Amino acid sequence: MRKAAFFDRDGVINVDHGYVHTPEEFVWIDGVKDAARRLHEAGYLLFIITNQSGIARGMFSEETFLALDEKVRGEFAASGAPIERTYYCPHHPEAGVARYRVVCNCRKPAPGLILDAIRDFDLDPLQCVMFGDSARDLDAAKAAGVAVRVLLGKDGGAVPAPCPSCTATARNLKEGVVAFLGDPSA
Repeated sequence: MRKAAFFDRDGVINVDHGYVHTPEEFVWIDGVKDAARRLHEAGYLLFIITNQSGIARGMFSEETFLALDEKVRGEFAASGAPIERTYYCPHHPEAGVARYRVVCNCRKPAPGLILDAIRDFDLDPLQCVMFGDSARDLDAAKAAGVAVRVLLGKDGGAVPAPCPSCTATARNLKEGVVAFLGDPSA
């Protein structure tokens, strides 16, 4: 079984402007690609785990989301931090688009997306880590058996208060990876 690092997208990888779906709206948070590369070099498979209710709300299509995701994953790969796969939930229980108006097991805080990754890639949840900026990210990881759950400040901001589902907190992904793997300069 293998180890993995899971990242929420909006607020962890990019600034969350609300329903980000175009390259022009996608603003990287400082240090994200370097932090992801460090995890990859330490032997972690990398995954994005994201709710995308903008699809269900009719704000953008799955094709639009997937086109942006391909670009984002390409930039990660070019920086030495390949993303194995992005798992996303396009659903919302009160959505405007009927085919996405469902109660599902993939919308965080449900653990479905993470459980799918664990199954698809033969991952050991006890050797995995989740980096998220909300309690629902970490609740999903905890429900999936992910051992380490790091709550990050939204958009790389202030250190958040500890939550029941987190095992650590940090201001941003870069600091979260240092807390998890240790300081490389030490």
